[in-house]
Amino acid sequence: MTKKVKIAEIARRCGVSVSTVSLVLNNRPGVARETRERVLAVATALGYSLPVPTIEDQTPRLSTIRMLVKLDPGLPPQANPFYSKVILGIEEACRRKGINLLFNSLPVDENNQPLEIPPGLSNSNVDGMLLVGVYVDERLMDALAQYGGPVVLVDGYAAREGYDAVLSDNFRAAFQAMEYLLAKGHRHIGLIGGGEHCYPSLRDRRNGYLRALKEHGISQVYTANFNISRSRGFEETLDLLKTHPQITALFCMNDGIASVAMQAAQSLGRRVPDDLSIVGFDDTYIAVNTHPALTTLHVDTLAMGRAAVELLDLRRQNPESARMTLLIHPILIERESVASPLPQQEAFTP
Repeated sequence: MTKKVKIAEIARRCGVSVSTVSLVLNNRPGVARETRERVLAVATALGYSLPVPTIEDQTPRLSTIRMLVKLDPGLPPQANPFYSKVILGIEEACRRKGINLLFNSLPVDENNQPLEIPPGLSNSNVDGMLLVGVYVDERLMDALAQYGGPVVLVDGYAAREGYDAVLSDNFRAAFQAMEYLLAKGHRHIGLIGGGEHCYPSLRDRRNGYLRALKEHGISQVYTANFNISRSRGFEETLDLLKTHPQITALFCMNDGIASVAMQAAQSLGRRVPDDLSIVGFDDTYIAVNTHPALTTLHVDTLAMGRAAVELLDLRRQNPESARMTLLIHPILIERESVASPLPQQEAFTP
């Protein structure tokens, strides 16, 4: 029987998590005395023999953590307008708490799934890990199980539940953006980017778009579906607006897509916001550098990074508590890219 299987069996028999068993077998603090003694007894009975003395329970603190940030082809994480601020928030929190931060980029495919397992992932000298923008597939989950320490996903998702996470409330924010456009009088609203099987955060935004239309009794849906890792959406936006000239507003999956959609609309002679309103998402530097400036959803990415360190610290001190997900609520920022549709505007004629 392998070590991995034994640890899983010990956890099952004791009714605790694999990470709790790992803490005990590696003589780490953070586990109640009664739980520690039960784990050691079961481990001994199963033949898992380690010279692990019983130690006094103490409040563990993070000393060194590892941050794995998704690496898109051709774009370093620090250059990503969204994740660069998440990283900055993590760095600030670590400085404030005196935590050593190890940084690694993790190459991912177009669906944010890792292309490789980082070497040394099971390094027991690291007190916790933050995975930023990564989809944790089964292969990576197995590697993290061998590590056994606390893990927090930051704008990240997993094939199965089991990790603490800090996420943007994408569904509610998209619903809010749609409510804003609907209140302005728009009824023909297009969605730019994503699809039914896109990354979970984008899927939540898509579902917020669909729910808002449904609640307002609007059955007509206009979507330009594409993987935003492959395309920025210029041609897709052109096709949607040409096919459905009655569209008066667009909700875009992020600010970069919104900026490109604006260029596509303007190439058709459509003025923003007079002929077409556009809303983005994330409130990155792109939003204030479009012309006109982009109305968008502001995500407090600095707070997201800081909260991730706090959540990791909390998990380190309470390894047996229930799994937690912290939602960051975006705020609508009004700028210049939205107006009410023109009276009786049913279709655009260039």
